[in-house]
Amino acid sequence: MPDSSGQTPMQRMMGDFAPTFVALTDDVLFGQVWSRPELSPRDRSLVTISSLVSAGNIEQLNAHIPMGLANGLTQDEIIEAITHVAFYAGWPRTVSALTLAQQLLAK
Repeated sequence: MPDSSGQTPMQRMMGDFAPTFVALTDDVLFGQVWSRPELSPRDRSLVTISSLVSAGNIEQLNAHIPMGLANGLTQDEIIEAITHVAFYAGWPRTVSALTLAQQLLAK
């Protein structure tokens, strides 16, 4: 979603450095994939947060936890999803994810 300057988060991160990657992220991932009707944005956020924790991609939660809140997830649902994933993804990944979530949700 573009900000007040008209740039998407990926455009701000990668700018002119990787324009093809920016276009794929904005047009395909967040354009086509996230707009498919089979799952709501709320459900896609829940799946994405769980997948990121499972894969150990904790840094990406900086973007996806706030997006999940904007898509209708509650703080309790985010915490519960991360807690649930602990038994499948591992305790260290979950501790890292919950530590970041605590910081993000305190804002």
